[in-house]
Amino acid sequence: MTRACILGCAGLALTPEEIALYRDARPWGFILFKRNIDNPDQTRALVDQMRECVGVENAPVLIDQEGGRVRRLRPPHWPDYPPAQAFAQATNDPMTARELARLGGRLIAHDLRALGINVDCAPVLDVPQPGAHDIIGDRAFGAEPARIAALGRAQAEGLLAGGVLPVIKHIPGHGRAMADSHHDLPVVDAPRKQLEAVDFSTFRANSDMPAAMTAHIVYTAIDRQKPATQSRKVMSVVRKDIGFSGLVITDDLSMKALGGDFQSRARDSVAAGCDVVLHCNGVMEEMKGVVAGAGELKGEARRRAAQALARIVREPEPLDVEWARARFAEYFDGVVARAGPAVGEA
Repeated sequence: MTRACILGCAGLALTPEEIALYRDARPWGFILFKRNIDNPDQTRALVDQMRECVGVENAPVLIDQEGGRVRRLRPPHWPDYPPAQAFAQATNDPMTARELARLGGRLIAHDLRALGINVDCAPVLDVPQPGAHDIIGDRAFGAEPARIAALGRAQAEGLLAGGVLPVIKHIPGHGRAMADSHHDLPVVDAPRKQLEAVDFSTFRANSDMPAAMTAHIVYTAIDRQKPATQSRKVMSVVRKDIGFSGLVITDDLSMKALGGDFQSRARDSVAAGCDVVLHCNGVMEEMKGVVAGAGELKGEARRRAAQALARIVREPEPLDVEWARARFAEYFDGVVARAGPAVGEA
């Protein structure tokens, strides 16, 4: 039985207790953070160790490698990539901007594929609003919904071309949040028409993507009590109004935006309509609760998970890495995130 969950681990290699949990629980996938990464050989060994626990050769292994503030792979072993906002600012030519965004996704996929990592939690499709918390900020492809949708699609297509599954985030939109959901529960009071016209539009334009990550945000125009991750009403909007038919993964259940014990957090998210729950910090007792609450991956959720993984190509699109990095350097030589702290680095 495969559990409807994705789990992290505490360090650079699995502990005996983690191995025992993963073999017994058989999570659908795993996620890596900065604490799990030292060098390429170590990272490949950890990825192999995770997959060995569940006995699935292509078991999903996720990472947040957006570029800018959100990047788990860093120099000296891996190149830096600019934040999403830099693509919107690099050129006035929309075709060139899309080329660069796709090329960035293709290069990131090249880095990830070499480590055995096959899922990237990117691109960010949120539309940041004036005065909102900077948790999104330069992680967004500018501030104009149509451009965000186009550049986000380009990055996602680059990832797919490189054999890595993109996860669009944070559906149905995190750009109006006045708080960081890592620490507090944001409440968005915008009218439904405004949400439809702006926040939801970037996700609607990319509704054919294979996977999406939820936002731990209350949208009072839809559900005044529950955050999107645990709201049947919001999940109905995601499926019917936005038209997203792919795999829905929760944002990290250990974030402080959510309350209750971890079994109930997982159970309530699945009951709301999320397909797979995500737990990132590697804390053993929390993971046990998540496993208990997530239950078996079955029915429509299992079908959507299989369809998402089927989008991972066996043979990546050819890439001249030296040329691609030189092309990138024409616009982004030395560009890294300069504003705000790193996001979710644990």
